Amino acid sequence: MSRDDTPPQRQTDLGEAIERLTAIMARLRDPATGCAWDVAQDFASIAPYTIEEAYEVADAIGRGDMAALRDELGDLQLQVVFHARMAEEAGDFDLTAVISGIADKMVRRHPHVFGDAEDNPGWEAIKAAERAEKGAASALDGVARSLPALLRAEKLQKRAARTGFDWPDKSGPRAKIDEELGEIDDADNATQTNEEVGDFLFAAVNYARHLGVDPEAALRAANGKFERRFRAIEAMAGGGLSALSLDEMEKLWAEAKKAE
Repeated sequence: MSRDDTPPQRQTDLGEAIERLTAIMARLRDPATGCAWDVAQDFASIAPYTIEEAYEVADAIGRGDMAALRDELGDLQLQVVFHARMAEEAGDFDLTAVISGIADKMVRRHPHVFGDAEDNPGWEAIKAAERAEKGAASALDGVARSLPALLRAEKLQKRAARTGFDWPDKSGPRAKIDEELGEIDDADNATQTNEEVGDFLFAAVNYARHLGVDPEAALRAANGKFERRFRAIEAMAGGGLSALSLDEMEKLWAEAKKAE
């Protein structure tokens, strides 16, 4: 694409739409005629944006905003195209390989739909078999380190549980919470306190798992509830919240809670 070329116009065909986006990204990454910012990026610098866009997709879903969801899915798709373009420039793979790869994986992981299997063998069982074929040395292999801490804790616990390393019922993880709280109280310095708080949070995730609660979703909901109620007491205080005593703020909080 030359400097005077313009990206193809909007298309309704899926293939043409994807080709247009890849052409735009190729133009942006052109060292001679592209955008200096886009050209300067690499996988590491773009990764935080990819994570951010995934969260914005989840936020749009949580708010039930379909117009926002459409836009955020587009932003997330751009991240896929961006990474694929950089990989293509390095001679590693291209967007076609990315899409073909996930298509092959979905077919492989649904033999009861696309193959001869009579029953669904289970997504996790298939993934475990794939990890074994790749030479996985541990049941914990493949749990991404970049996952949110609560989500990664839950995944690590689930992986360990499949080997039998798990409490038989919820009483074990519940008792562990009390134990970890005691160790926080007994900590002698900031380093120990930091470690014990981490152990407490890990235990809380384990307890939530045994209760059948998604800890990431539960905390997200709690964050939303706190934000909603705090904004309500700000409104009731008329913008002068900091001038109130803690008791006065607690009364407003109770009113906000009752109003819900």
